[in-house]
Amino acid sequence: MTAVDRSLAAEQALRPWQDQTLPVAERVDALLAEMTLEEKVGQLGSRWVGNDMQPADQPDPDPDVTLNVAPMQDVFAASGTIPLEEASRHGLGHLTRVFGSGPVTAAEGAAEVVRLQRVVVERSRLGIPALVHEECLTGFTTYGATVYPAAIAWGATFDPGLVQRMAAAIGRDMRAVGAHQGLSPVLDVVRDYRWGRVEETMGEDPYLVSMLGAAYVRGLESAGIIATLKHFAGYSASRAARNHGPVPMGRRELMDMILPPFETAIVEGGARSVMNSYSDVDGVPAAADSWLLTDLLREEWGFTGTVVSDYWAVPFLATMHEVAADTDEAGVLALTAGVDVELPDTLGFGPHLVERVRRGELPASLIERAARRLLTQKVQLGLLDQDWTPEGSMSAAAGMDLDSPAPEGSMSAAAGVDLDSPANRALAREMAERSIVLLDGGTALPLRAEELRRVAVVGPAAAEPRAFMGCYAFPNHVLPRHPGLGLGLEAPSVLDALRTELPETEIVHERGCDVRGEDRSGFAAATAAAREADLCVAVVGDLAGLFGQGTSGEGCDAEDLRLPGVQEDLLAELAATGTPVVVVVVSGRPYALGEVHAGAAALVQAFMPGEEGAAAIAGVLSGRVQPGGRLPVQIPRRPGGQPGTYLQPPLGLNSHGISNLDPTPLFPFGYGASYTSFEVGDLLISDAEVPTDGEFTVSVRVRNTGGRAGEEVVQLYLHDVLAQVTRPVRQLAGFARVRLEPGTSTCVRFHVHADRTAFTGRDLRRIVEPGDVEVLVGTSAADLPCRGAVRLTGPLRVVGRGRRLVTPVDVDPVAGKQEGRDAGQS
Repeated sequence: MTAVDRSLAAEQALRPWQDQTLPVAERVDALLAEMTLEEKVGQLGSRWVGNDMQPADQPDPDPDVTLNVAPMQDVFAASGTIPLEEASRHGLGHLTRVFGSGPVTAAEGAAEVVRLQRVVVERSRLGIPALVHEECLTGFTTYGATVYPAAIAWGATFDPGLVQRMAAAIGRDMRAVGAHQGLSPVLDVVRDYRWGRVEETMGEDPYLVSMLGAAYVRGLESAGIIATLKHFAGYSASRAARNHGPVPMGRRELMDMILPPFETAIVEGGARSVMNSYSDVDGVPAAADSWLLTDLLREEWGFTGTVVSDYWAVPFLATMHEVAADTDEAGVLALTAGVDVELPDTLGFGPHLVERVRRGELPASLIERAARRLLTQKVQLGLLDQDWTPEGSMSAAAGMDLDSPAPEGSMSAAAGVDLDSPANRALAREMAERSIVLLDGGTALPLRAEELRRVAVVGPAAAEPRAFMGCYAFPNHVLPRHPGLGLGLEAPSVLDALRTELPETEIVHERGCDVRGEDRSGFAAATAAAREADLCVAVVGDLAGLFGQGTSGEGCDAEDLRLPGVQEDLLAELAATGTPVVVVVVSGRPYALGEVHAGAAALVQAFMPGEEGAAAIAGVLSGRVQPGGRLPVQIPRRPGGQPGTYLQPPLGLNSHGISNLDPTPLFPFGYGASYTSFEVGDLLISDAEVPTDGEFTVSVRVRNTGGRAGEEVVQLYLHDVLAQVTRPVRQLAGFARVRLEPGTSTCVRFHVHADRTAFTGRDLRRIVEPGDVEVLVGTSAADLPCRGAVRLTGPLRVVGRGRRLVTPVDVDPVAGKQEGRDAGQS
């Protein structure tokens, strides 16, 4: 056969859905027309191969220690799931966590992806590959991959551009080894600091979460990875902050506080997938809520991607929520509401759906609707192209020559992928440094190395690098099941980093106590070490885990906001020695630090800063790194009596004698100190009045009035003076991170559309209401020296799709050096 003959034969063999010259919708139509009902249902399911509960290196696990990495994983694994060969007989939608279930190298994981994809393709009639999804909240959740700071630390950066660069790097690593979808970002807005998953959020303000979440989505999607928004919606507002707890929230609070980040990540970020929440809101579980998953998400917001279930959320409708008689009925409820794909294994979306359609009990259009959405993504990702192979897709993603010889025993592309590359680590370091929050430099910071003959480094987090990592970081998420493997990557401790940072200083170490528990036997040695030192650095906080095996993380909720265990007692005894104590809190949630602050010579907050966190902390302590982090959550003063977050109507603040409980925080939202000083002034508002569909500009000048270069986060807040429902006393509406040399200044301009004042009115419509709006600009929710007002005029407006979700910001070029205090007025 000649080359021409072979080309003609190939064209004739090309099936319509494989034809890359056709529009995506036509290819999907052609494929759906070819598929049987069983094959369409097959696309709605998934298979978690390797979901075994007893690793080979842990034959006799401790019965009191859970090995789960997902809720009730052991129960569903023990119930028995069908082999992949049988699960793929009619096709398969997803392969679950090939890299994230056990310690495999990039090459081993890639080889397993190839093996599994071949089973899926060869055992089904149409040979449609599966999507491969993985977790990626603190980086690609796999063995040896870079562990970036936890999401709460992203919030502390107030830097969407940096978050986007990090997400793009994560996505490139994932795509290079055959993954297609990432189960991130978490867009839950913090409502109660006791919730264990605060570490997975980006803070307590919906606008901050919106901006950083959309940036993460853009970064991940730019690498060809489908971003999955979770947990949709209300999960973070459970009663008593208990994981999976019911959410006693009205529709208005849901729409104004919880939903905006999801809408923004879809409209501005381009997210292509959403994962439902486990929780029920006002009695309706999210996985069975057609208003949430269809009316709002699709019809109002215009979302066209896939809704995937959180792990086992479909059978949970029967076993947990008791709104379905059994798993089969749960599948019908979820599919009808708008869930398209069931993860991590097929239970509710099984063959019974085919039987129900044929009995006339379930519209076939619901099956077709969900299958179309998933197949559209498979076409977009190239999985239905005629020349697609799992090996070839990895090579293309890794930028490698498909004809290059493969190293013996490995995948050619995967063998060349460094999941913890120097570039990744540099980015992790930048994220960590920008996220550290100096709460109070006090009398001790920055350290004066020449005066420090001996430094005692104490505390349960001082020599424990796992304290820097969130519960979805592989060393905390999976490696506890494999105790002989260590961390799988290089991650120095604060103790290591301080020895490097202060090479001429004697560093002594005592643990003092554990993160959890009541054991005080180490107090004596710790206080002795502090007493004999010139300075004590006490590193306390959390150790992330899962389902009660940590002090922070999924299923690790707190009764109150006192530091876990006896850590606060240790700090009190260290302070009593008379040696200055620098307290570094490494945690996934804000703890009540009123008593701690009173006895500390300095106070630093590090929100789980990742594998490069130790050097970042040491750099901030020494002054090598100028601290620039800002609080994405408040730091409470006392462990109880807190209302939740700064977003409170008047009655949520200090009531001046009406209640004996004062909820004023120790440090407010948006706060962060520095080794230089800044002033924000010269407020100018472009218009005194604008129509309810208009726009106004707010400008201020920010000056570095100190002696060092540094960064300030200029923050714009709005307050609706008189509204038809109670509104927050202040709410973040814009921010800009500005770097300035000493003595320089710049002008920051916020372009505020009237839509940015919208809220949900009494009739549950989102409205822009005429009236006065207070404008406040400063450097935290409590430090707002610039105050003015704008009057919105004209009729009340109802706003929906197309409303302005973002406040654009312009920052002028920096003015000349050493300007006078009155120079450069706006």
